[in-house]
Amino acid sequence: MLEIVTVDAFDDAAVDTWWDAYAEARRADMGEHALVWTREERRAELQQPPVTTEVRAYVARRAGVVVGSGSLTLSLKDNLHSAAIGVNVPPQHRRQGVGIALLAYVEAEAVAAGRTTMRVDILWPASAPDDGAGQPNREFARRHGYEIAIGDLQSRLDLPVADDVIDGLRAEAPESDGYELYAWRGPVPEQFAAEWTALVAVLDTEAPMGDLDIEAATADVEDLRADEELFVRQNRTSFGTVAVAPDGSVAAYTQIVVSGDDGNAYQWGTLVRREDRGHRLGMRVKLANLWMLQRESPQTPRIYTFNAESNTHMLAVNTRLGFVPTARLAELQKRI
Repeated sequence: MLEIVTVDAFDDAAVDTWWDAYAEARRADMGEHALVWTREERRAELQQPPVTTEVRAYVARRAGVVVGSGSLTLSLKDNLHSAAIGVNVPPQHRRQGVGIALLAYVEAEAVAAGRTTMRVDILWPASAPDDGAGQPNREFARRHGYEIAIGDLQSRLDLPVADDVIDGLRAEAPESDGYELYAWRGPVPEQFAAEWTALVAVLDTEAPMGDLDIEAATADVEDLRADEELFVRQNRTSFGTVAVAPDGSVAAYTQIVVSGDDGNAYQWGTLVRREDRGHRLGMRVKLANLWMLQRESPQTPRIYTFNAESNTHMLAVNTRLGFVPTARLAELQKRI
């Protein structure tokens, strides 16, 4: 008989078995291109006080053996209509009804929390069709009412990038137009914190969003500081760069986060304010941040990033930097 239970975030053994099922399923699906949050990163996320976001974990057990894992992420300040769902079943336990049962259970939990839009992210190899046709996870999601709201590319940049490549790209961007760049390692400096959070808050709605049913997030410096404290517990290091306009306001930002556990760097948000576009600020802040990363963390072997396939401008920037596609990610959506 299949049993689904909520994982106690402070029960180390329970979290370990939940993570094991998650990691095994991801690696089976994506092989060398699987991106898996480490055990301790996910443990810290589950244990984070539910102030801005609540994360719940579930396991499916049969005869005492964990055969699948699930997750539910609920924003507590904005997008109160939506829920992010994860379902992972190791290959040896598939086609036994585990995924169906887990999905139904987590959806019911989301509905009980008042959510009406369910979101799921799935990946498949870059060599597969753009729409994931024939991929087992895509076909499973389709059967349960999930359709692609937007398609993304997962890309990788092997480090280091030669200084002459960075310098050559820098030479193409104007530097005499009054914008100044500031870069740092660690928490966002206080003088930039409010405007940084304002840009981060609108990232999802300013970037291509396809058919995603989302609204801009809440901008709150206290939430930023809470996220930075979580980084410390997750053994992550943030590298940030902003472009400051002639009037002193923050016109663009970018952020790379390095995992101290798996060693990789992950490109998080990059955004240029609408009124400041046309100055190649996206390229300029990314180059400055990359240059800093390579000097502050020379042991970092690669950077991973995700971009909407419709975001041709940012994909062109990444191609110039040397990123290569490694997988496709679909952001799926279902309204209940």
